[in-house]
Amino acid sequence: MAEKKPTNFKIVADNRKARYNYEIGETFEAGLALTGTEVKSLRTGRSTIAESYASVDKSGEVWLVNANIPEYAAGNRFNHEPKRLRKLLLKHREIAKLAQGVQREGMTIVPLKLYFNDRGRAKIEIALARGKQAHDKRETEKQRDWNREKSRLLKQRD
Repeated sequence: MAEKKPTNFKIVADNRKARYNYEIGETFEAGLALTGTEVKSLRTGRSTIAESYASVDKSGEVWLVNANIPEYAAGNRFNHEPKRLRKLLLKHREIAKLAQGVQREGMTIVPLKLYFNDRGRAKIEIALARGKQAHDKRETEKQRDWNREKSRLLKQRD
């Protein structure tokens, strides 16, 4: 097989809570419809997607809700609203999968990370996710602690 080239993308925002609070299912890469000051503000790296989610509306468009991209300092009157709805750019088949997962299976569309790809385009990785119960979260913590302890024990043995 051909060797894959290493991707060199810059992560702008990461939703680390999502992997703790949700069971992550299928992931998708989506483009973002942004204005000029939003892109410049993203490049400073101060945006957050921790409390955000995505939703599919009746017209078949996917929107990113509650993502915070702060105003650009040198934007003057052309600045954007920090928590406005942002359209996600996906293929029709991907939108259909997302809509089906939300309607039939009761899943949520959760953003995982916001980044610039190697071509300099702003992309967001979203996933269909199911919320974890409290006992599932405890089990995840136990597994993580055990893996840490196991690696410590193996390191001491060497």
